[in-house]
Amino acid sequence: MSFNTFGKFFRFTTWGESHGPAIGCVVDGCPPNIKLNIRDIQLELNKRKPGQSKFTTQRKEDDKVEILSGTFEGKTTGTPISMIIFNKDMRSRDYKNIKDKFRPGHADYTYFKKYGIRDYRGGGRQSARETASRVAAGAIAKQVLQNIIGKKYSVIGAVTQLGILGCDTEKWNDSFITKNPLFCPDKTVLKLWEKYLLGIRKAGSSCGAIIEVRARGVPVGLGAPIYSKLDMDLASAMMSINAVKGVNIGSGMNSAQLTGEENSDEIISKGKNIKFKSNKAGGILGGISSGQEIIVSFAVKPTSSILSSRKTIDKFGKNTSISVKGRHDPCVGIRAVPIGEAMMHCVLLDHYLMNKAQCGN
Repeated sequence: MSFNTFGKFFRFTTWGESHGPAIGCVVDGCPPNIKLNIRDIQLELNKRKPGQSKFTTQRKEDDKVEILSGTFEGKTTGTPISMIIFNKDMRSRDYKNIKDKFRPGHADYTYFKKYGIRDYRGGGRQSARETASRVAAGAIAKQVLQNIIGKKYSVIGAVTQLGILGCDTEKWNDSFITKNPLFCPDKTVLKLWEKYLLGIRKAGSSCGAIIEVRARGVPVGLGAPIYSKLDMDLASAMMSINAVKGVNIGSGMNSAQLTGEENSDEIISKGKNIKFKSNKAGGILGGISSGQEIIVSFAVKPTSSILSSRKTIDKFGKNTSISVKGRHDPCVGIRAVPIGEAMMHCVLLDHYLMNKAQCGN
């Protein structure tokens, strides 16, 4: 299996399976002499780890990360940073009754047709368990960018739609997002969301979600106008996350409904400061960051592992039906929030280093 590495200058390679002994990643291209505390990585992993509330899978994993290389006396050395997270709460027996069947909507079928392997243990390599490694890599990228740019740099994500229920993003509240289990930015809808999701879980079903990730303090000039557009790489990063089916940059697909006047972000000068009157572009113009807040949103499909019986085939090509029991997220979009944040950090650092190599700033 190839294509396990992401990034150009700042890059990481992930490894491991959902029910294997461990997962992990190797980060390469990290600048030296950056302060790196394992607690900073663990804080990000804690936001993603399973079993933290009644709204996510009840699989219990500590997701405790260990750094094996690439740091000395609390700083990066500029050499590969290797990290490992041991799996502890695997229950492969939950999958034995479906080991020869393909879950509709899941990657089981295509993975088997491509590789000739049916790793039924939670999906093996195709499982979203892999994303814990990305979050660890993203935590390192975050520390590097905050060291370079300063505390004005930040990234925060939220769930802006849960199944059929939306929210008012004008009521976005950073502090509230970090204090509720659904990463909801609008406190007026949280109770309704909780009731809705508990009903979905009780029915043995699942729902999708839309996640929005915002990056602040990003300098002007990251990205290139043709084959390394910043928005192109951000879209690729978000699409690489398990279960993601679509990405918007700024107004995204909705821009097709706007007039030229509505879509253009007017620019004004106030002394030495340049201001944009709106941000339909999502902070990126012609593939290059404008200095505005970068806004990326992505849609996550409903969890494919559901209790309801569905028609399918087995690996021998015979018709059958499937009902998936076990511990599954009723909405995988919730735990996709810290994953989206991590991928934003990784792409922005990658582009920062590329820009510095070409332009020297």
